[in-house]
Amino acid sequence: MLDTLRRIVQEVNNAPDIRAALDLMAKRVRDAMGTEVCSIYLRDEDDQRYVLMASEGLKQEAVGNVSLGLSEGLIGQVGMREEPVNLEDAFSHPRFHYLAETGEDPFHAFLGVPVMHHGKVLGVMVVQQRDVRRFDQSEEAFLVTISAQLSAVIAHAHASGVLFDQLDTGGVDLPSFYDGLPGCPGAAIGYGVLLFPEADLASVPDRQVDDVGSEIARLDDALVRTRQEVRDLAERASKSLGAEEQALFDVYLRMLDRHALPAEVITQIREGQWAQGALRDVVDQHVRNFEMMDDPYLRERAADVRDLGRRVLAQLQRQGRRHVIFPDECILLGEDISAPMLMEVPRERIRGIVTTRGSRNSHMAIVARAMGIPTVVGAQNLPLKQMDDKEIIVDGFRGRVVANASPELKAQFEEIIREEATLQAGLEKLRHEPAETEDGFRIRLQVNTGLMTDINRSLERGAEGVGLYRTEIPFMVRDRFPSEEEQRVIYREQLSAFAPHPVTMRTLDVGGDKSLSYFPIEEENPFLGWRGLRVTLDHPEIFMVQVRAMLKASEGLDNLRIMLPMVTSVIEAEDAQHFIHRAWLEVRDEGLDIPMPEVGVMIEVPASVYQARALAQRVDFLSIGTNDLTQYLLAVDRNNRQVASLYNSYHPAVLHAILHVIEQAKEEGKTVSVCGEMAGEPASALLLMAMGVDALSMNASNLLKVKAAIRRVKISFVRKLLSEALAMDNGEVISAYVDLQLDKAGLGDLLRNRKAIN
Repeated sequence: MLDTLRRIVQEVNNAPDIRAALDLMAKRVRDAMGTEVCSIYLRDEDDQRYVLMASEGLKQEAVGNVSLGLSEGLIGQVGMREEPVNLEDAFSHPRFHYLAETGEDPFHAFLGVPVMHHGKVLGVMVVQQRDVRRFDQSEEAFLVTISAQLSAVIAHAHASGVLFDQLDTGGVDLPSFYDGLPGCPGAAIGYGVLLFPEADLASVPDRQVDDVGSEIARLDDALVRTRQEVRDLAERASKSLGAEEQALFDVYLRMLDRHALPAEVITQIREGQWAQGALRDVVDQHVRNFEMMDDPYLRERAADVRDLGRRVLAQLQRQGRRHVIFPDECILLGEDISAPMLMEVPRERIRGIVTTRGSRNSHMAIVARAMGIPTVVGAQNLPLKQMDDKEIIVDGFRGRVVANASPELKAQFEEIIREEATLQAGLEKLRHEPAETEDGFRIRLQVNTGLMTDINRSLERGAEGVGLYRTEIPFMVRDRFPSEEEQRVIYREQLSAFAPHPVTMRTLDVGGDKSLSYFPIEEENPFLGWRGLRVTLDHPEIFMVQVRAMLKASEGLDNLRIMLPMVTSVIEAEDAQHFIHRAWLEVRDEGLDIPMPEVGVMIEVPASVYQARALAQRVDFLSIGTNDLTQYLLAVDRNNRQVASLYNSYHPAVLHAILHVIEQAKEEGKTVSVCGEMAGEPASALLLMAMGVDALSMNASNLLKVKAAIRRVKISFVRKLLSEALAMDNGEVISAYVDLQLDKAGLGDLLRNRKAIN
């Protein structure tokens, strides 16, 4: 039965559209169970009815035309009870509702199970038989199992708006919604341009050759051309990206070095395979190896290898590039869009980017954020081929793509784009103003950085330093550990740009959802594994080099602060401080007169919340990372669509944990900052200010909004609001109440919830 189940699920998932999937589902389930009828009724929220959407055994003319109210008949009974209904004679049940149009007269035995997704009833799957008999437990279990397996297909059709698009619409396309992950915030409207590789490695056949030297020469010629192509793209990138982002192209060039991937291709050629076939084999092997890895960042390297392979193949085939016309307002679409592919498109024409694969850690997403292009990644169910040259809306706030938008919906997004531009223009006048309430309470606003392009954007918005510099990014964009001098140069640029304001540099934080291709970490549960400070304490040779580079970079500036990630005990903090002190002594022995910088820890796990006071006694400052703290407190991975809706920073446990940390630190006379996303949302930023944090650190794009919110309120008002929120026991209620009160206070334009648009 398990093989049957797998076969059905695979066939349904490969169906060309939802209608075909439903028909196939009904046919395969009927055949597998040996029943005479299998029907699928789906819930139409607009009409509040269950519509017969597919059937094998009932009259086909009834499909799409017959429906039942949500509490009507046995279908309604299954939906209301949210559990199977198994009857040996449906006609004798008091809730039976006869539908003459279906031709169900001969069928007595009835088994119906709800189709559930995220706690909601999407429909009902039914099997029927002529005999008066009760379906046995194994049959019931099979139907429940198949319903659970296929619910995601139906849920996607519901979300995409394609389920009832042929019913009562007069042939008009309805809006379709495709969910992914936010790659870069913002909204954009434009026309889809599908980027696809000009050379298809999968179509390359095997071919034996005798003249090995000639094939190697052809490969060398193709490599020369490809390297030049990448250099040209890097030159174009230098006009819009900083040195750190340009390092992505250095990775490509190193992969193209004759001693790297090409060496493996040459080995295959020497065994008799022609150049194209050898290239295909080597690239396929590397892609498979990367795609099998659990770590998200490592999986992204598969896209880089695949892209390089296609570029070399194109040169081997000597085919000219297809001529692509990019409209003035284009949305780039693709399964994977590599950073070099992105740089081939005129920047002034790109409004948004959408990929069906990839994650926030992909090289393309890093570059997109640096360029400020609204981006959605991982929109797995987006039908790419149907989106080319079609008007599309990119909602980078929510991580959603909209096609066939109604005039009203399009107008909403146009208004958002205008409001966003107008709001930003209006906020510019605040760049040199202090973040001070109407009654004189002041707080420092800092920025989270990691890319060189963040510097100008941050300074333009009046940032008072860096509350979190993510040092892992210079490590992630290379194919080896950066040297001490390379790190020193990078850190010096950050420190000097923001001087005399403080720059808080977090030591290398890899593991979890961040890993290095040249330093793989393979674990069953990476978020509870070897990550953050645990890694660097186990590798002092990495930690010491990084700290020495930070110290040397701060010479004459004296604005460095060092922050330790993923601290779970005072012992870890003490061990790290020992290494930092040792590095400081080494640097001073080299003749550099550098004062010992402040050292602090990140509070991002429950253990550090309850040891906040002990930690505050040993370090100079605390910084609360609300993203991880919320995930660990609530046991919710916000990148997991199954549970993402449970992620709520206003959860009472989160608010009380943050307040506890602040109170404990203050009793020890230590400062506290917040560097998670809560700091960059005006509403939650105001609550954090009321709790007593000394600084808020956020993405540069949010800084002026938060500053505007602070300058429009009195601290007394916000403290009262905090007191009321802390008395509540429901995160959703707290969030709604806070927004309501701030809206009444005149902050509605800063708080508008972009996620409310559907």
